[in-house]
This record gives sequence, C-alpha cells and structure tokens, in this order.
Amino acid sequence: MQPTIFIADDDAAVRDSLRLLLASAGYRVRSFASGSDFLAAAPSSEDGCLIIDVRMPGIGGLEVQDRLRAEGIALPVIVITGFGDVPLAVRAMRAGAVDFVEKPFTEEAILGAVDRALELGLQKHKAGAVAAEAEARLSRLSAREHQVMRLLVGGKQNKSIAHELGISPRTVEIHRARIMQKTQARSLSELVRWAIASGVAPGSV
Repeated sequence: MQPTIFIADDDAAVRDSLRLLLASAGYRVRSFASGSDFLAAAPSSEDGCLIIDVRMPGIGGLEVQDRLRAEGIALPVIVITGFGDVPLAVRAMRAGAVDFVEKPFTEEAILGAVDRALELGLQKHKAGAVAAEAEARLSRLSAREHQVMRLLVGGKQNKSIAHELGISPRTVEIHRARIMQKTQARSLSELVRWAIASGVAPGSV
C-alpha cells in the first residue's frame, strides 16, 4: 500500500505547496491545519510519515511527538523549522524526530527527508515483525526449556548447562532437541538470532 504523508502546519500556503509537491511525487497526502487536528484524525497503524511545523499555535511539533510516543505510534516525524527555531528542531530530534527542514525549503530537501523517513519506518516495521515472530517462537518453550535456551545461546556446552542447572547431560540434550523443534530453528546460530530478536539476554537464567 502506498504510504501516506501527513502534513500538519498552520500556514495554509505551506500546507498547499507540500501537498502538491508530494502528490506529484506519487504519495497519498493528508493535511491538517493544527497539531490537535492531526492527533484527532491520524490513524495509528497507517504507514507513512508526518511533516509538522515545530512551532504552531496550540499543540506544536514537540508536543505532537510526545503524544505519538505516549500512544505507541511509531510514525516517523520530520519537523519544519522557521528562522531561529533550530534549537527546537534539535530538541525534536533528540525526542525521536528523524529529520528537520528549515524554511524556506527546497523540493529536494523535502523529498529527501521523506525518503529517509519512510526507509527508517520500513526498517522499524521489519524489526518489529521479526521481534514479534521471535517472541511467538520462544513462547512455545517451557520454563526449563527457556533456562536451557538462554545458556545455549550464551555459548555454554551441554555439560556446563547440566552442572549449572543440576540436571544430567542427557536431559540437556533432550531439552535442546525440544527447543530446536518448538522454535523451528534449523541451527544454533538461528536460535541465537531468534533469542536476540526477542530481547533475551544470552547466558543467563
């Protein structure tokens, strides 16, 4: 699905010029005259990015960012800054904005920022999907299998795991076989990748 570029700016001329530019580049565009209008209407799961003026009457770019983060909406944000607003833009980037563009901006600057924002959003989406699959795979393990798995991906051998957990090496082998079967990992290196993607700290129980 074609990503949607959201625009939130109280300046109608800026909104219109951005909308025309991005539409001509093939993007779907939705524009809003204020940060509050955007927050009220923006879908939480739609792919794309947000271009927002960092300083607007009412809710500005920084507060919109805070609201999105609080609601768990991982929409990449590009902030537009006017003269003297660069410190605000730096604050926005420290808070998670992916880029800022100073007024007056060029078409190349806007389109380049949008490309970077969409690529970053895609990377985060892929990482999130991998993490979700990893968590689903590891959720099939019993508590004891989780313990063995953590030690396995930490590089410990069967005998060391058996000694640490107070079980026999043969029992460790059985757990290991079940872990590989339940997670559908084809190798130890793949199991390590799933563990890391799910946030497991290797080598601990």
